[in-house]
Amino acid sequence: MIRTAFTAAFAGVCLMGLAAAPAHAQDERFAKVQIITTDLGSGIYMMVGSGGNLGLSTGKDGAFLIDDQFAPLSTKIQTAIDKVSDNSVRFLVNTHWHGDHAGGNENFGKGGAIIVAHNNVRMRLSKDQFIKAFDMKTTAAPAIALPVITFSDEISFYQNGQDIHIFHVNNAHTDGDAMVYFEQADVLHMGDVFFNKMYPFIDTGTGGSINGVIAAQERALALVTDKTKIIPGHGPLANKADLEDTLAMLKAVRGAILKTIAEGKSVEDAVAADPLSALNEKWGGGFMKPERIVRIVYGDLSKS
Repeated sequence: MIRTAFTAAFAGVCLMGLAAAPAHAQDERFAKVQIITTDLGSGIYMMVGSGGNLGLSTGKDGAFLIDDQFAPLSTKIQTAIDKVSDNSVRFLVNTHWHGDHAGGNENFGKGGAIIVAHNNVRMRLSKDQFIKAFDMKTTAAPAIALPVITFSDEISFYQNGQDIHIFHVNNAHTDGDAMVYFEQADVLHMGDVFFNKMYPFIDTGTGGSINGVIAAQERALALVTDKTKIIPGHGPLANKADLEDTLAMLKAVRGAILKTIAEGKSVEDAVAADPLSALNEKWGGGFMKPERIVRIVYGDLSKS
């Protein structure tokens, strides 16, 4: 159910196409979206709506929010937070710059949240961007929507009884990805470095790469245990076995497409050869269809 809902929502908004849509169209598109909150224990929650999965830590130190989906959903997200927290959002962490994860920054910034992200997230948000895979332009965010605390490698917070470690992974989904680990609760939010139970989107136009995603997932696997609760950027709540399964798929995708390149196939020939045929039934039901993932990964690997 979650996977189906995500696919429809993600395909409908085309990642960040709402930036160019009239306000009434945005309101209509999100009118029926519900924010579903799952209690992970220790005052930590996973929240699902339309766009990237949210993480939330609650307690006496204030709400600590990870990502904020699209701007038209900010009121619904805040209402959902108010049901489990007596305090407003004190810190807001962006796992990367895409609008389905950072689109609500302006609203939460106006509400007093301190926005935190990797250096490249601030850089990307502060300038017009172009997402090559969707032939889509995005405009620079206003100053209130920009991170006011940035980091290059890692940063830690000590909030609500949790040691919260945020660390950058290089050139994975984008060039500014971060994962967030709640040490005592053993909960890891991976952002879009991890799409659970579907092919991922890799934004090679803004620094992403399949090798970077694989390396990031390997780093996550070295951190988690069988008991760790993993919040993916998209898809249902996951565990270590889910992450291992996804990593094996990504390595198979990389190997299959490297083979087409070694055989001298053009990208069109590679698409026609359907190199992911053995994987498509299990992984191809999400937003990223087999042809698109072949084109993205072929373009990425052929540059190497």
